[in-house]
Amino acid sequence: MSEPNSTHTKAVQEFLAEAEEIVEQLGSELADLSDMVESGELNPDVLNSIFRGAHSLKGLAGMFSFSDVAELAHNMENLLDWLRLGKLDFTQKLMAVLFDAHDLLGTLIRVLASGEETCMVQEIATCVSKINACLAPAEKQAASGVLPLQTVDLPPHIYGALTEYEDHRLKDNLVKGRTIFNIHTSFNLAIFDTELSAVTEILKGCGEVISTLPSVGDNLGTNIDFEILFGSKLSLDELKAAVERDSVAVAQVVSRVVREEPAAPAEDVLPPAAAKAADEVGLQAAAATAATQTPAVSAATSLIPVPEDAALSAKSMSRTVRVDIGKLDDLMNIVGELVLANSAIAAVSVRMRNEGFSRMAIDLGKAAKGLERKLADLQKGVMEIRMIPIGQLYEKMSRIVRKISREQGKRVELKFFGADTELDKLIVEDISDPMMHIIRNAIDHGIESSEVRTAQGKDEKGTIRISSYQKGNHVVIEIEDDGGGIDIDKVKSKALQKGLVSDISTVSDRDAIDFIFLPGFSTNETVSEVSGRGVGMDVVKNNISAIFGMVDVETRKGKGSRFTITLPITLAIIKALMVRCSGRTYALPITSVLESLLMTDKDIMTIERKEIVQLRESTLPLLRLEHYFDIRRSDEPPKEFYVVVVGVAEKRLGIAVDDLISQQDIVIKPLGESFKRFRGISGAADLGDQRTILVLDIGGIINETMRSGADTHV
Repeated sequence: MSEPNSTHTKAVQEFLAEAEEIVEQLGSELADLSDMVESGELNPDVLNSIFRGAHSLKGLAGMFSFSDVAELAHNMENLLDWLRLGKLDFTQKLMAVLFDAHDLLGTLIRVLASGEETCMVQEIATCVSKINACLAPAEKQAASGVLPLQTVDLPPHIYGALTEYEDHRLKDNLVKGRTIFNIHTSFNLAIFDTELSAVTEILKGCGEVISTLPSVGDNLGTNIDFEILFGSKLSLDELKAAVERDSVAVAQVVSRVVREEPAAPAEDVLPPAAAKAADEVGLQAAAATAATQTPAVSAATSLIPVPEDAALSAKSMSRTVRVDIGKLDDLMNIVGELVLANSAIAAVSVRMRNEGFSRMAIDLGKAAKGLERKLADLQKGVMEIRMIPIGQLYEKMSRIVRKISREQGKRVELKFFGADTELDKLIVEDISDPMMHIIRNAIDHGIESSEVRTAQGKDEKGTIRISSYQKGNHVVIEIEDDGGGIDIDKVKSKALQKGLVSDISTVSDRDAIDFIFLPGFSTNETVSEVSGRGVGMDVVKNNISAIFGMVDVETRKGKGSRFTITLPITLAIIKALMVRCSGRTYALPITSVLESLLMTDKDIMTIERKEIVQLRESTLPLLRLEHYFDIRRSDEPPKEFYVVVVGVAEKRLGIAVDDLISQQDIVIKPLGESFKRFRGISGAADLGDQRTILVLDIGGIINETMRSGADTHV
């Protein structure tokens, strides 16, 4: 790919961030456009927005000499322009070309961001060839007979000023039988831009604003006039009523002034106080359709409030700043180091007090407490900056569903709930691939074809429901489909065939479902582009476990499946319970700790060679941490020990340790690739006394224990 030598300069990084946002927006709007094509109700504003996005991306890429991106965006822009001008009909085949071009743009941006030297000339040439094939047919010919515009009595100065696009939109409105209004408006020069935008937005809710043209009015010194060409299926009275619903301020005037008779002067219509405060807006509506024409109507005054300094202010309307997540990571690491330093200061204060320096120790302790409060505020502030709504992830999933369902020839509806639920930006990024795998499998394996669904008495359109909500210190994401569910018998049979079990009669349905998360396990007999290669569900579990999450599956044959993903809200700085076992110190994330119990060996029971403890009305599996890590004791185990009750989602486990030390804020550091094979360890943390301890992966330990029994060793 052609790219400048300064790929990693700040300016190029800004371009990549901007380009990523444009591509994301293009994908969301293309999905909306695809829905409109199916329904037959096209919103030209959406198409124009997509066109502008492609145009902006072309310009930005050209500035930075990213010729591949600029070329593809330019060709996409040409196709969109023909669509805008009505030279092409919207078809699903054409939408597929647009989706392919969008996907390739996203790939090009990702390649540029990674700095890889990947050549994609062939892919670009293929995509451009598809676009050119769409542009090859001759322009659509006008329908035989009288042209629609010949039925409209438009003033020559208006029709002569219309652009090719506006001319097409006028014809399209007439073909659809809409009434065409010619609305004359007049605004005060100081605030006309705000007033015009407000009136335009109101009209867009009632129909389509085809064109806005400057006009000549009576008050040239103080006012500026516009003529708005507007198409709507509403009658004049219905339009007035709709305006009343949308804007009380305008409606008070329009309902009083707009009528099918010559306009009265504004001062005869408005009370003196209102006339003094308002800006004059003429609403002359000359309405005409292919069959009928409506007489001209009159003038009105807008009372929409506008700030006095609106025309004088040069401040930006946006109060947001784009920040690289890497910088927030660095900032959070600094906060974490400060937390450790504060813990060390507090420890010094305690030692000084024990050694007799009581006055200095008290002063130092007070300073440490004050610093701790400020650090807590700083930590909270940085965390709030890192949090983003999970709805941003929903938009990506929406595009994936449309793409895969189109490739599979299935009709799938996606429903979202809880889009405002917030998660750490990095967790949202890490969860996107697992969610994509689950959705791909739901469409390929779960959702049946329309014919099969109809034969089973189901709606021919399948449904995938994604919902998220906060539960304590975790966020739960549920992905549910109404397909055929997981065939448990087929899973057991495949497990027997692969030698995973020797007798399927001893395998419970719960254990059978866990097989789908094993590497290389698939019940699909044929390999497709979507799934069937046995790659995917093991990635789902591993990626979720890597961020201290858990995934659980419920399924009913013929009814569908539900995947429940439980995640921590953040991983940057966590509060941990420090425990001691066999002379070693470990950290347990406090978000997974439910309670702790002091016990003796007499409180432990054994069922089928597995240790359990009685916890109120239920039994709790017990795991001895020293057995899990295969630690050989150098001392006698204590007669009394603690059982820390941990849980993720609905799963519970008791972990036996020698002693509880304290609660402490820690910053988790990754251990690296060499330690990935060790189950039950998520990372390491430095303590204020210069020691490094291991942080336990509670979700991984629970999964291992539940599957293999409490005597599991790593």
